[in-house]
Amino acid sequence: MESFLKEFRGGESVLDLSPRATVGGGVEDVYGEDCATENQLVTPWTYSVASGYSLLRDPHHNKGLAFTEAERDSHYLRGLLPPVVFSQELQEKKLMASIRKYQVPLQKYMAMMELEERNERLFYKLLIDNVEELLPIVYTPTVGEACQKYGSIFRRPQGLYISLKEKGKVLDVLKNWPERNIQVIVVTDGERILGLGDLGCQGMGIPVGKLSLYTALGGVRPSACLPVTIDVGTNNETLLNDEFYIGLRQKRATGQEYDDLLHEFMTAVKQNYGEKVLIQFEDFANHNAFKLLAKYGTTHLVFNDDIQGTASVVLAGVVAALKLIGGTLADHKFLFLGAGEAGTGIAELIALEMSKQTKVPLEETRKKIWLVDSKGLIVSSRKESLQHFKQPWAHEHEPVKDLLGAVKAIKPTVLIGSSGVGRTFTKEIIEIVSSFNEKPLIMALSNPTSQSECTAEEAYTWSEGRAIFASGSPFDPFEYNGKLFVPGQANNAYIFPGFGLGLVISGAIRVHDDMLLAASEALAKLVSDENYDKGLIYPPFSSIRKISANIAANVAAKAYELGVATRLPRPANLVKYAESCMYSPVYRTYR
Repeated sequence: MESFLKEFRGGESVLDLSPRATVGGGVEDVYGEDCATENQLVTPWTYSVASGYSLLRDPHHNKGLAFTEAERDSHYLRGLLPPVVFSQELQEKKLMASIRKYQVPLQKYMAMMELEERNERLFYKLLIDNVEELLPIVYTPTVGEACQKYGSIFRRPQGLYISLKEKGKVLDVLKNWPERNIQVIVVTDGERILGLGDLGCQGMGIPVGKLSLYTALGGVRPSACLPVTIDVGTNNETLLNDEFYIGLRQKRATGQEYDDLLHEFMTAVKQNYGEKVLIQFEDFANHNAFKLLAKYGTTHLVFNDDIQGTASVVLAGVVAALKLIGGTLADHKFLFLGAGEAGTGIAELIALEMSKQTKVPLEETRKKIWLVDSKGLIVSSRKESLQHFKQPWAHEHEPVKDLLGAVKAIKPTVLIGSSGVGRTFTKEIIEIVSSFNEKPLIMALSNPTSQSECTAEEAYTWSEGRAIFASGSPFDPFEYNGKLFVPGQANNAYIFPGFGLGLVISGAIRVHDDMLLAASEALAKLVSDENYDKGLIYPPFSSIRKISANIAANVAAKAYELGVATRLPRPANLVKYAESCMYSPVYRTYR
């Protein structure tokens, strides 16, 4: 991606450390703070010790019935709680039993969000200890439905909403957030939420969900995480006419008005939090996603999970799958359905890894990878009409109008779906791919489950049990001809929490492609023989904290190697250091 994005930066590289930014986080004083006058309005920040009723209403410190007798005396809690004292484990058992009684996933989601608003540590204890059960609730696919209905289920704000109303005052808005030491920001403008389209301000469910995984899976402290929604309006007529919609009731702002608000936000973030805060762009539309990554990649610590995180997790799955399908990366031919930010991002990272392995120029390895968009196979005769991020994939070939024709013409060994359109890998397509591959690798990556290009059952049945299958959203195990197949999940949650932790523990100030390759390498190495026996190309989520620590260590090592790490000296054992930095949800004892 770096080689691709450099041309849009005028040849500037991430490692050049652009003079437009300074390492201390200093940026132009656009708000006049450093030349304040006596008449300038300022915010008076104060802190106090929580006790009594206020302590029970503080989700960061509330322990509910787990407050000990001594704590109830010293913090004025006598009479405010029933006399029984519960352990955190008993609280967890009780709440899991309660959540399991709900039949509707959205009800489970709301129960979890209510718990987070009431008792933060207990929320993370549940999520960490029951990650495989609760991940589909707080993340995909349920978070998609939650975003669609966010206006109706909205209870308490869980992040910062920065709208066009706040233009010129974004730094003041950031200062309204109670936490001062922010390490990770996940920001969306809500234009392309999962495969559900423009959800405007209601896209806040995505940054909230992502950051809960940064903490649960990657160990980044909750207080160091900040969810942000940039509200510039929505083009979703249903939402604009919904009386419960919580965002600006106007069409989306574009052009200079949009760019100015985003630039003010990026400037204010660095001014308020410094150079080392990670800004993760989430669910921006293609035309803005690539532009923002190119524009700010050399001046800020930025990461786009849809482009880079997806690419890294898919590359890890492909590399791991080589043990089952045989050959090297360069021996295979890839065909993508979908040429948006996810598809082109994955393709570029696969081509980059192939180039590094074979010492062949990137321009040559790209020719092993073909993409199909809504108008058919991307070929050189279409180059002039293509968006800039699709142009590197316009290879010499006669025009092909659809995926079926492309499969017949290209004869791929790996079929990857990132189209956001469900049921596009038809019976005929999978049968044809299986006809010239002993073990075809089929990755249906679109989220949520309803948008998946095919189901696990379809992939296994139509390939007669020969497919190696992975999807973006979870599918249940499936039995075919007496054999149990366990579908893999190419979930970004494998990568971004550990990747972010690696950036934080190394004090990295830029993200480079080599860090993405390092994350993929770490994940692929953690697939065991036992996993392979089940047809899995990813390790189980039950060991995700260990996985994240290994990814963080690999990413941090690469940051030190590239010279973009600022936390010195480098720890001797980065895996142990990563584990020691991880947040624990176990209750603390109060004095």
